[in-house]
Amino acid sequence: MSKVQLIEVDSDGDGQRLDRWLRKQFPQVSQVRIEKMCRKGELRVNGGRVKASTRVEEGQTVRVPPIPDEVYEDYDKQDYRVTDADAAMIQACVIYKDDDIIVLNKPAGLAVQGGTKTNVHVDGLSEALKFGLESKPKLVHRLDRDTSGVLLLARNGKAAQGLAKAFQSRDTRKIYWAAVAGVARPKLGTVRFGLVKAGGGGAEKMYCVHPKDIDGTKGAKRATTDYATINELGRRVSWMALVPITGRTHQLRAHMAEIGNPIIGDGKYGGNSQSNEGDGWGAQLGGEISRKLHLHARSISFDHPITGKWMSFTAEMPDHMKRTWDFLGWDAADASVDPFVED
Repeated sequence: MSKVQLIEVDSDGDGQRLDRWLRKQFPQVSQVRIEKMCRKGELRVNGGRVKASTRVEEGQTVRVPPIPDEVYEDYDKQDYRVTDADAAMIQACVIYKDDDIIVLNKPAGLAVQGGTKTNVHVDGLSEALKFGLESKPKLVHRLDRDTSGVLLLARNGKAAQGLAKAFQSRDTRKIYWAAVAGVARPKLGTVRFGLVKAGGGGAEKMYCVHPKDIDGTKGAKRATTDYATINELGRRVSWMALVPITGRTHQLRAHMAEIGNPIIGDGKYGGNSQSNEGDGWGAQLGGEISRKLHLHARSISFDHPITGKWMSFTAEMPDHMKRTWDFLGWDAADASVDPFVED
């Protein structure tokens, strides 16, 4: 793009962070470049200066300065060094790679992008994922820091654009596994509560809005999650498969908590007491089990952005979830590849 553009935010962009919204429009632009454009006042919303974390709203106009069509390397311009240990760690996460894409099994606890007090993250570590190419691969979607599992990266601009379009048009299929408190009723269903960001400062948190109230709630976005119960232990805990039809912030965590089945180890949405005393369900089972979030991006399926071939990848569960599965007597081999499709 060789000239300044004025782009109006549509309904799909409403409520998104500016950096995430911009990277959906221009997958080749790096996080470092976005933050630099904000600092210099080149990237503006309704004429005003903004931060990369600013939330955009439907109808606002975003001024976008000229952005190169190809991926630029910004990490050469900052003091960021990938240690040998970190390089070995991120390379060991590779499930698949070819000339256009890389598929990772992201560890729980590893952030996808940098932020305040976050120095080690996938975006920075991708320097170690060049594998002979000049440019480092680029992120095309996100996972929460504490969520593990399949994560796609694009190795060139054309692949990035193709994957970004696939995510926008919902032509990919992602299936998550989770251990949740209690047993959902019905055991197979769809959650359609909207989501709105909590007001005030503090850590980001989303609140559910009843479908009939979404249109009348400022900032609320429609969100849809399919769920299926794979196994259960009495009425105490369930193994569930979750499919986010939409891709809202903390969607799966907020939706499961809203229907009374918070994800095990979720301190943000599992209830303040984090206990299962009395009639209330928190997201704690006791001991080590509850210390980490039990949410894992188990599989992803999509058309290859260059060849068009339909591809599917599965990621092994992190160790803390494997230990929980063993403790509860669950076996990953007992679950079908897609619990939502009849054999």
